[in-house]
Amino acid sequence: MSRTTLIVLSILGAILLAVISVGIAAVGIYNGFVGKEQAVDSAWAQVQNVYQRRADLIPNLVSTVSGAANFEKSTLVEVTEARASVGKVQLNAQNAPTDAAQLQQFEKAQGQLSSALSRLLVVSERYPELKANANFRDLQAQIEGTENRISVERGRFNQTVQAYNTAIRTFPAVILAGFTGRQARPYFQATAGAEAAPKVQFDFNKPAPAK
Repeated sequence: MSRTTLIVLSILGAILLAVISVGIAAVGIYNGFVGKEQAVDSAWAQVQNVYQRRADLIPNLVSTVSGAANFEKSTLVEVTEARASVGKVQLNAQNAPTDAAQLQQFEKAQGQLSSALSRLLVVSERYPELKANANFRDLQAQIEGTENRISVERGRFNQTVQAYNTAIRTFPAVILAGFTGRQARPYFQATAGAEAAPKVQFDFNKPAPAK
């Protein structure tokens, strides 16, 4: 075998080895994308679960509160309408949104419900019959717990999105991400007071409203 042939074979071997190495690296990067996408979708499903749990608790809460004499009807209407608005923002529960505008719309509706629900619980402090109602106390505790879970799951969702976004922007992964059409996912945006669930402390010394 001539020297020229050996050189050609060596070059071809080096090229083949480089192609195989690049291919293996590309497969590893691609599989990493898939794993992180699944983590984002899983975190999103958990967010949806806790929001749905809150929505499921609200009808019972409204029913219980509406039984209190002279309870402020406008507060009940606000909560009911806010819950209905949330139901109009339909997002896939299993696949995290890729459109920032859709997530913002969802977050805005959920934030309005949080505010309305918080006001309802605060107003409820002034009604002795509610303070003595075991069903109301149980619902109030469940909703507070759910608000805490919402805060936790939103934080976890943002963490998984950050990991995914970092992965697709890191060289050389960014090349494969662009080739496969992968784009950064939107985060939940922090809002004032969003890091803490609404706190409702019942003041048993506060007089009931005049009837």
